[in-house]
Amino acid sequence: MSDIVYPPVIALARLAFRALDLRITVDGAEHIPSTGGAVLACNHISYLDFLFAGLGALPARRYVRFMAKQEVFDHRISGPLMRGMHHIPVDRNAGIGSYRAALAALKDGQIIGVFPEATIGQSFTVREIKAGASRMAAVGGVPLIPMAVWGNHRLWAKGQPRALTRRHTPISIVIGEPLLPGRRDPQATVMAELQARMSALLDRAQREYPDKPAGPEDSWWQPAHLGGSAPAPETPQQGSVDAEPTVP
Repeated sequence: MSDIVYPPVIALARLAFRALDLRITVDGAEHIPSTGGAVLACNHISYLDFLFAGLGALPARRYVRFMAKQEVFDHRISGPLMRGMHHIPVDRNAGIGSYRAALAALKDGQIIGVFPEATIGQSFTVREIKAGASRMAAVGGVPLIPMAVWGNHRLWAKGQPRALTRRHTPISIVIGEPLLPGRRDPQATVMAELQARMSALLDRAQREYPDKPAGPEDSWWQPAHLGGSAPAPETPQQGSVDAEPTVP
């Protein structure tokens, strides 16, 4: 698979990160395989999650092919970029097509990025996850790698003003040990383990994060269980930038 678009997009992103002096740390990059297919399952707190989740795979010199909703591919600016980077469109009403495309990419040795919560959350916890990521890994016979990102939601979170020019923001990317689900493993068991690992990674990133809210008016980005004013975990809703297919 040729990658003409991905490298310059990464170069531009890194240039922007450097200009903003974002303090990005990646922990656990050794869990990203250097070759072969894998499913990367990341929490979903921001419209920028795909940028930083993809960044977490770069130490292994891997590009992540994210599954994103069809509307992103229909946009006149983002569409050509998404197609050029070989991301996978998801039609929520016909998820089987994107599911098959993802399986084909896994067979081709690609890393597929999925946000198992399916929608961006505002509670900043790992909410109920869907089965697509674990099923793809089991059917594809590839590792299922949990990941958590934290801090990037301070730049652009759902329901909050954009702060894309915010400087010196710490961004944490934490990658955990892979699961190796089999076709006969109970899906509920695999999903529960994936959610538990993602939650543990996120909790670790939150507790080790070097910044604290400046005051009550700045506590929106901290989860309630750590003293912030973010709402309690919500029921999954429609309308995120990225998506996971509904599969049979």
